[in-house]
Amino acid sequence: MPSIGHMKTLISSPGALRILVISIVARLPLAMLGISLLVHTVHLTGSYATAGIVSGVNAVALGLGGPLLGKLVDRRGQTGVLMLGGCLAGALLCALAALPVGSPAAVLVVLAAAIGLAMPPLGACMRSLLPSLVRDASAAPAVYAVETSAVELTWVVGPPLALGIAALLSTGFALAVAGAVLAGGTALFAAQPASRAWRPEPGGCRTSGGALRVPAMQTLVAIFVAIGVLVGGVEVGAAAAASALGSSAAAGPLLGLWGLGSLAGGILTARLGGGARGAAGLALVLAGLATAHVASVAATGSLVSLGAVLLVAGAGLAPAFASVYAMVERVAPSGVVTEAFAWLSTAMALGGAAGSAAAGALIEGSGPAAAFALAGGAGVVAVLATVTRAHTLAESPSPRRTHWHPSRVTFEGVE
Repeated sequence: MPSIGHMKTLISSPGALRILVISIVARLPLAMLGISLLVHTVHLTGSYATAGIVSGVNAVALGLGGPLLGKLVDRRGQTGVLMLGGCLAGALLCALAALPVGSPAAVLVVLAAAIGLAMPPLGACMRSLLPSLVRDASAAPAVYAVETSAVELTWVVGPPLALGIAALLSTGFALAVAGAVLAGGTALFAAQPASRAWRPEPGGCRTSGGALRVPAMQTLVAIFVAIGVLVGGVEVGAAAAASALGSSAAAGPLLGLWGLGSLAGGILTARLGGGARGAAGLALVLAGLATAHVASVAATGSLVSLGAVLLVAGAGLAPAFASVYAMVERVAPSGVVTEAFAWLSTAMALGGAAGSAAAGALIEGSGPAAAFALAGGAGVVAVLATVTRAHTLAESPSPRRTHWHPSRVTFEGVE
């Protein structure tokens, strides 16, 4: 893959590349979880309404648990939090997979909530490590773009993989596979010297409000909520459009094209240096994202047209993500960088849930095009949030927050 080859020119050692690859594999179960949880709940209860409740509870729990675990990482380091979270979430997924048909809905809801709360903050931990893995600090934005592109692969591969396992074996087996990969991948990530050596800034921010006390973080979280609404609108809109055109199975390929567009956009962004550096550049990236999704409204009458537009529209996602991630590393208060990255995941989750719900309601009254109009409108809101609060993103860069102990740990092993 071009992005991996490009990464080799940016990172400091083969060990740094190894931990990135491990983190991507360990995050694959998260891309499998949503659809696996949905189809397994339907299998156990026969109710899509119950499945919607279970999935919603899991999404909210993921959003709540991420910042809490991120804050704990910033206080205690990565190793213990990741090991405990990975083992617990993996075991709970396997327990959910083993439930018999006819299990009470309340049991499913409780397990789904516990899984969400226990899910290890792998993405936040990896992104807090990235600046320390590069040869040159100026290359950090490009590395964020590469990492974002690589994560897109999990969203292209994860849902079809989960559905394929469910069809060939069982819905429970798909969840069990996700649990095993999550536990094993997280343990392998936590065992890497780079992760074990990571330490937060001594004496960093511990005041009330944590990462969100900084206006710049409030702005970035608001932007990610809007992007989450966009993502939720497109996911529901693609499924509705495919169904309306008589080919429900086409929803997966449509979203796959959208993901491939994002992958391509991320690779190009990495090669061009890593995306926007300030508010003006970010506003331009988001404007392109919004415009392309507004254009999708006119393409809902044809699967071919919609697929082509989504491929182009997706190309703005990874550059937007990478730009924001690089800004977080700069503006987050010292000592809470993992929590700051976790808040972005929470913002995406909550925005996505709101976008999915709103899109579903709009489709009932106005058809699939309304969902894409919602997505485009959310992109416009993200642009407005960036422009109106541009002054908050111009704050002075924060000092480096990651502390290394080269006398004890190297990327290649413990000395």
